[in-house]
Amino acid sequence: MTRLTILLQSLDSNIPPSEAEQLSKDIFHRTQLLTKEFALTSPPVFHNFLVNVGLRDKGLCFHWSDALYIYLSEKRYASFEFHLAGANIGEYFYEHNALVVVAKGGKVEEGVLIDPWRDSGELFFSTVKNDDAYRWHHRPARGCR
Repeated sequence: MTRLTILLQSLDSNIPPSEAEQLSKDIFHRTQLLTKEFALTSPPVFHNFLVNVGLRDKGLCFHWSDALYIYLSEKRYASFEFHLAGANIGEYFYEHNALVVVAKGGKVEEGVLIDPWRDSGELFFSTVKNDDAYRWHHRPARGCR
């Protein structure tokens, strides 16, 4: 949690350490709750199979990003904004969605990627620029379901 707090605070020198720490705690806590709620199995692509054949209700990557987006947006952080991002958009087996945290007024490309799906509920986070696994694009029009 400390690494995420430091990464979030690095988005802007005006971000209070206590707010970055609270956001980090909220992200980790919500990820734990969603892991239980989605009855997560591993690896993530197997869980996707279970959702697609109706044996699980949720747990696809966009379920994670949407749930985190809605939860964190409702908390109304003074220093942060939340955005949805996608990679390989439109490619059925390869499309991936995640949440991006930015400093107020910041650019998605300079944000922190939050991706609990990738490692089956173990929180992956990175700067968007440093995520070598995907090339992310802002999805402002996608909306949450």
